Amino acid sequence: MTRAQLKEFLDAKVEQYNVPDFIPHDPIQIPHLFTNKKDIEIAGFLVATIAWGNRKSIINNSHKLMELMEHAPADFIRNHTASDLDRFDGFVHRTFNNEDCKTFMRSLKHIELRYGGLEHAFAKAYQETSHLQHAISMFKQLFFEIEHMPRTQKHVSDPMKNSSAKRINMYLRWMVRNDKAGVDFGIWNTIPMSALSLPLDVHTGTIARKLKMIKRKQNDAKTVTELDTILRKLDPIDPVKYDFALFGLGAFKELG
Repeated sequence: MTRAQLKEFLDAKVEQYNVPDFIPHDPIQIPHLFTNKKDIEIAGFLVATIAWGNRKSIINNSHKLMELMEHAPADFIRNHTASDLDRFDGFVHRTFNNEDCKTFMRSLKHIELRYGGLEHAFAKAYQETSHLQHAISMFKQLFFEIEHMPRTQKHVSDPMKNSSAKRINMYLRWMVRNDKAGVDFGIWNTIPMSALSLPLDVHTGTIARKLKMIKRKQNDAKTVTELDTILRKLDPIDPVKYDFALFGLGAFKELG
């Protein structure tokens, strides 16, 4: 199909899937439990971190994390002591174990105290690099300034090492996109929507290839760049709105 036909098709699918009915079927439901900005961004970051594997398991374990933080994630991050972290003993989601979890809690406190929170840490990285995928790599350096085990680094992706960084790109979509549709939060105004990259996963990659939007077979950072190029032509202001279209078409098998 022509680019105009592709845009018309995908725009219609965005309208179909970018609706509040999407929320109960997606991990984004967890940060939607909160109204305070800091609660939303911290809950969202932790949920995005474990957002791989079985969807039901992701949502169940995300609820467990919120329970362990007494449903007050921002307050917990700011005020927890070393002994408070003992409550995470036994928590595990796939390869993200209790020690990884404790490191994330300590690092989020460090990010709050040193940089003023996640938004300011990402914004600092973006302002210094002028490219959001480079900024993600820099954010990872900031995140692991605290003492940590090397194994925990794998839970924050690095596009500069050719990772698609699907979960962080998804998190940034949640925080930055502001289209008033009621799904994404749009609570960060320090990073423009135009800078976002699509959270590339199995579903979005498969559909993008079926629609001949990308040629590369791997779901990596180079493919994200390839897909970004065409999405920015379809909508230079809000390119990642098409995540809803591509994910919905894949997850609900509309294209067979």
